[in-house]
Amino acid sequence: MPVRLWRKPLDAEKVKLPKAEIHILKNQCKGCGFCIQFCPKKVLEESEEINARGVHPPKVVDESKCIICSFCTSVCPDFAIFIVEKPCKEGC
Repeated sequence: MPVRLWRKPLDAEKVKLPKAEIHILKNQCKGCGFCIQFCPKKVLEESEEINARGVHPPKVVDESKCIICSFCTSVCPDFAIFIVEKPCKEGC
């Protein structure tokens, strides 16, 4: 029988999850696909467009699923992707 997680933090309703802003430098991408392959939340996928290098750069599928782990930034050999945390406006 699998173990079920029943515990949650006591202040879970007070904590606001950060929102991501994903920036892709499309013409700098060489199309290796590491960012797509290693994203734990599958936020990226290959786009239909072709960049200046003649490859399909990644595109953002659902930015709200991003957990800002920055793993895509770490594995990109061309520094063609980076993530910025969106500033929190009042009431967030």
